[in-house]
Amino acid sequence: MSSDERTGLYVESTIIMTTVRLVAPFVLTFALFVMFHGANSPGGGFQGGVIAGSVVMMLAFAYGIDAAREWVDVRVVAALASGGVLVFAAIGLGTILLGGNFLEYHLYEQFVSHATAYGIELVELGIGGIVASVAIGLFFLLAAGFGHAVDSPEGEN
Repeated sequence: MSSDERTGLYVESTIIMTTVRLVAPFVLTFALFVMFHGANSPGGGFQGGVIAGSVVMMLAFAYGIDAAREWVDVRVVAALASGGVLVFAAIGLGTILLGGNFLEYHLYEQFVSHATAYGIELVELGIGGIVASVAIGLFFLLAAGFGHAVDSPEGEN
């Protein structure tokens, strides 16, 4: 079945679009709450990142995948993943440069008071950014489908 023959894949619904528009900021705020409270309560960077990535999926379901793909720039998703890796690595390797072990937060106390709490929160945010960008990327990859792998005859790549 070609893409022209597939009808009914996306149906605009004013109710769904309005609900997603109203709920999305609260879901994103909840994702940040889960990330920030990961050190003291259930949650953390992974769970918060998945919740944050789900906001883009909600927008795609409400407004269509093509519209969401236009809104979410690939460079932003890549920067989110790269930034998360850089934050995690910088905090972890910084403690090694200060003569300690990887992610030994208390070594930053000489520079910043409450460094352990801040270090944990920054690491959680970094992990959340990585997980959110991977979830968004996988969603768009799966949404693109695998028709290109099935439609091409063997030997032609």
